[in-house]
Amino acid sequence: MQFKRISICVALAFAPGAFAADATEATLPEVVVTAPMMRQPLVITTDPKAPRQPVPAHDGADYLKTIPGFSVIRKGGTDGDPVLRGMAGSRLNILLDGEQILGGCGNRMDPPTAYVFPESYDRITVIKGPQTVLYGPGSSAGTVLFERTIKRFDQPGWKFNGSLTAGSFGRNDQVADVRAGTQDYYVQGTATRSDSNDYKDGDGRSVHSAFTRWSTSGAVGWTPDKDTRLELTGTHSDGQAAYADRSMDGVKFARDNVGLKFEKNRISPLVEKVEAQAFYNYVDHVMDNYSLRSQSGMKMVSNPDRETIGGRAAIGLRLAEATQATLGVDYQTNKHTLRSTTNYANLPRIEDANFRNYGLFGEVTHNLGERDKLIAGLRADNWNAQDKRATLTIGTGMAAQTVANPSANKDRSDTLTSGFGRYEHDLAGMPATLYAGAGHTERFPDYWELISASKESVDTLSAFDSRPEKTNQLDAGIIYKNDKLSASVSGFYSKIDDYLMVQSNYVKPDLMGMGTRTTTVVRNVDATTWGGEASLSYALANVWKADATLAYVHGNNDTDGAALAQLPPLEGRLGLTYDNKVWTAGSLLRLVSKQDRFDANKGNIAGQDIGSTAGFGVFSVNGAYRASKSVQIAAGIDNLFDKSYAEHISRRGSAVTGFETTTRVNEMGRNLWLKANFKFD
Repeated sequence: MQFKRISICVALAFAPGAFAADATEATLPEVVVTAPMMRQPLVITTDPKAPRQPVPAHDGADYLKTIPGFSVIRKGGTDGDPVLRGMAGSRLNILLDGEQILGGCGNRMDPPTAYVFPESYDRITVIKGPQTVLYGPGSSAGTVLFERTIKRFDQPGWKFNGSLTAGSFGRNDQVADVRAGTQDYYVQGTATRSDSNDYKDGDGRSVHSAFTRWSTSGAVGWTPDKDTRLELTGTHSDGQAAYADRSMDGVKFARDNVGLKFEKNRISPLVEKVEAQAFYNYVDHVMDNYSLRSQSGMKMVSNPDRETIGGRAAIGLRLAEATQATLGVDYQTNKHTLRSTTNYANLPRIEDANFRNYGLFGEVTHNLGERDKLIAGLRADNWNAQDKRATLTIGTGMAAQTVANPSANKDRSDTLTSGFGRYEHDLAGMPATLYAGAGHTERFPDYWELISASKESVDTLSAFDSRPEKTNQLDAGIIYKNDKLSASVSGFYSKIDDYLMVQSNYVKPDLMGMGTRTTTVVRNVDATTWGGEASLSYALANVWKADATLAYVHGNNDTDGAALAQLPPLEGRLGLTYDNKVWTAGSLLRLVSKQDRFDANKGNIAGQDIGSTAGFGVFSVNGAYRASKSVQIAAGIDNLFDKSYAEHISRRGSAVTGFETTTRVNEMGRNLWLKANFKFD
């Protein structure tokens, strides 16, 4: 049915004279995105509404995968964990319109990006490294901002953005975004839906990976003048997803959100901006082993939830003609509960942990002259966590034992600091910027490191006393851009004290002291990482463009004298595009090196190393037609030669009835897709 709908759109687009009058006037951005470029030091901005190759699952992680330096830990068809420069989990700060959302699953079935429906946002911004303090604590790897921008209407009117997507393996997406308003008021309504069957890998093996996801959101705003905005927002989303890496699937991903935001600009010569927001996020997640797969053994159900409440207030100051500053405070508290029986809906929720954080931050930008700039920031965070578990479950299946929790009702607090400084210099006589920065971040252990799945420490049955992680990092690079050539090179070197490592199959004495058992522990180790990214785009002619990217990260576990686990290998991408402003054609060759630096059973909250992996290459092609300023049609074939492969950091394949078990969860084989974008006002 979806192919029929899009075929109608294609037929209209190619109909004689349908949109021909406007086609050559189109000023739309690049039709198919393959690798967004860095335009300012350590910052990449991309349009999530544009088609991209390979076509992503309808979640935030797969969109981030197209940005150099990012990888994804594959679990199934959707809801992978994003990894930046080898760092995952709370080392990567994810904000949705300034709000933080935390998943409920103790085994990362729903990372924050699982609740991101990218096309419902207007912009994705990535800040690499600990080079900002404005957007919350942690962020040793970087910060990702999913943002909406609603401009004040100059006169009464409306705008519509939408898309339809169809692809192999039953993939079909629908997106609609309607905005209407006057000078004083506006409303917005957005709806998205994405659905896919199980996909097949390059060898024709079906992967347990089907999903259905949908979201609705709305906003109403008051804009009495061009410098003032008060906005109330609400979101509800849900879905289900099959997983090839575990014995259960996600049958409910319900999220409810309410947010309130206020902005006032150009208040006085000193005060440039005041902003404040408050939000409430609630996630209700259910997983079981029978709704989306053939049941084997006894029925299992788990129903975690998480309530997150937060807020932020900041003031932008112009302290002098050459000096600007942002000062502010933020707050976040979250509570996690769990219930795990087949009649869970009739049982009370049992709280197992809660966290609270108060943050104070300031960031200053000072122009030293026409070509030189200094940016610096400081941040302090006061953390508190409570372990509410009375007992722990040690072992699994018939060997599981319930024991008293040694950290039951324990309360811990820490005050942690972060800061950075960066120097930027525009070269004389050249369209290039050099930069170098140093950053320090202290990260409080998260729920998955302290509480989840009854993780232990080396010495006790609870990991609740794990030490905060401290990162010191140097970042440097250059950005160059002229009429034909855009290029950037960025590198980093990082020393991490008390790196929070998750290690599975760790051998400890059994509870009776008569033998041994294996368990999962959280260890603090010291680590070193270094690497970087390079991007180049060159206009070969008016209609031809070539681009290339390279990303690499190298890490050592200094404590154990081994490779740091869960690091992706060297990756390069080569692209060639033809674009005459009406028709485009493109190709993408992704080359990934072998990875023989691994440390089995060690890693992070999202996964542990399995072993070495071979290198691979994947070739994809795309084409597009700009039917008008309002309509774009794009199509592509991902993995044209049907290569069978798996990412090095992806999760181990699990035994699912009716599916062949693989070492890792394999990536998708050949995938044909077609997408129509619409924009009217």
